[in-house]
Amino acid sequence: MQFPGSIHVREAGLKGQSDEKIWSFAANNGFIVTTKDDDFRSLSLLLGAPPKVIWLVVGNTSTAEILQILLANASAIDTFIAEPITALITLRKP
Repeated sequence: MQFPGSIHVREAGLKGQSDEKIWSFAANNGFIVTTKDDDFRSLSLLLGAPPKVIWLVVGNTSTAEILQILLANASAIDTFIAEPITALITLRKP
C-alpha cells in the first residue's frame, strides 16, 4: 500500500463538516489533507503546516484518475512529506 493510514473525511466522521473542522482534525491527528478544494490551498498559504496540503488541480475527474495521479507522483509526495518546512504541493494531470 503506497499511502498507509490514509482515510477519507467520511471515515473520520467529518463528511459535510466545515473546512476549518477538517483542517483542525488533520492538524491534530497527523494527517495530510489531499484535496481539489482551493480553500485548503488558501488555508495552507495563510496558516502553514500542520497539516500539509496536497492540492490537486485536476478538474472534474474520477477517483480512479486521482489515484493514478497520486501514484504517479508518489516519489514527489514522499519527498514533500519528509520536508519539514514545505506546507503545500500542487499536483496536476499529466
